[in-house]
Amino acid sequence: MSNAEQAHWTDDAELDAIPPLRDEDDRLNRDWIDQIVDLIAMKDENEVARYMAPLHASDVGDVLEAISPADRFELISLLGELFDYSALTEVDDAVRLELMELLPNTDIARGVQELDSDDAVYILEDIQGEDREEILDALPTFERLALKRSLDFPEETAGRRMQTEFIAIPPFWTVGQTIDYMREADDLPDDFHQIYVVDPSYNLLGTLALDRMLRAKRPAVIKDIMNSTIIEVEAEEDQEEAARVFERYDLVEVAVVDETRRLVGVLTVDDIVDVIQEEAGEDIKRLAGVGNEEISGNVWNAVRSRLTWLGVNLVTAILASLVIGMFDATIQQMVALAVLMPIVASMGGNAGTQTMTVAVRALSTRELDSYNVRRLITREFLVGVVNGVVFAIVIGLVASIWFASPLLGLVIGAAMVINMIAAGLSGILIPLALDKLKIDPAIASSAFVTTVTDVVGFMAFLYIAALAFNLF
Repeated sequence: MSNAEQAHWTDDAELDAIPPLRDEDDRLNRDWIDQIVDLIAMKDENEVARYMAPLHASDVGDVLEAISPADRFELISLLGELFDYSALTEVDDAVRLELMELLPNTDIARGVQELDSDDAVYILEDIQGEDREEILDALPTFERLALKRSLDFPEETAGRRMQTEFIAIPPFWTVGQTIDYMREADDLPDDFHQIYVVDPSYNLLGTLALDRMLRAKRPAVIKDIMNSTIIEVEAEEDQEEAARVFERYDLVEVAVVDETRRLVGVLTVDDIVDVIQEEAGEDIKRLAGVGNEEISGNVWNAVRSRLTWLGVNLVTAILASLVIGMFDATIQQMVALAVLMPIVASMGGNAGTQTMTVAVRALSTRELDSYNVRRLITREFLVGVVNGVVFAIVIGLVASIWFASPLLGLVIGAAMVINMIAAGLSGILIPLALDKLKIDPAIASSAFVTTVTDVVGFMAFLYIAALAFNLF
């Protein structure tokens, strides 16, 4: 074996010695994480670089979240210029903010200069004041102005999410001219799917998909083969609305225009996937009364994000307790009421949550409008009736046998029907009312629906019981 072959074999053996990053369940491999932590502790730059080199930016983000805060900063320091700052777009906000405070502005400026503009904005928007200005001042003039333009748009808008790198050509060019231009240009976007046709003022005239251009002959004029049906989003449009445009028209890329209809950037599907995940995550958290909380956040942030709605729930629980207190004499007459009444409230709460989840999701996706809202209300009323009757029979039989009282079975059965109907109606009507009042239904619906089902459930059960036992 020659020296060269032996060296190549040794390199392959060393590479094989690195355990896989993920196990068979696609979770981070504990052995891999332990080894990289040991290498960081030894400050072994070469080995750290060898371990990290094959990783995608998303995997680097997962590694950063898995190791300790001190190791995160040390890892980036050891990698130096080899660290891909796009990995910071893949981590939780808490991790990114923590690292931004530790990293020197000169390093951040160098890192974001290598990124697409949308990723650079995503990182810079978390940096405020003099630090942001210092980073921007270290960038080339054109890039600095483009990033400032994007940062001037409101948060969570298309303008913040767009990338300013795109290909724009005049309509009188030929396919051959366009291909030659792209071959010679050194500032093309890393990834693009279509070309934008504009006039001298950069007003959008049409688009040309790459596959259509490649099928055309070189002498073909762009205006003759471009798609004149323009789909665009405004820079100040909410990112969730922009995501709906992608969903509605099955887009991979879309133009972003300013208030004068000039082309200023493009939105790509990779960013929209992130938007969809973020918005869905926000809705889920809000339905549970949780704020902008991340797994990597500290105790205080978690407490602060949950405290408000736990306080609201405490108030609603007190209200339900006051209703129970109104019937304390009835409960004292028959202890079985105290045993059974949580069942009515719990079933109503679960049914209300089911309806509320469907309603909130339909409102957030704009599926619920004046054409189908009455049908949905009617459907939920009938669902409440059917479910109420079914579970009234079940719990009525159980209560009758359990406490040897058919009358008690009838009482809880009637209360179950009433509360299930109330749950269905409140689950749809409360989100609709909040939406009309311009209040996010995902935030406030849960507390109100729970209050209605608790109060109605306790009131119906105890009031019917009081009437029944007084009559019989």
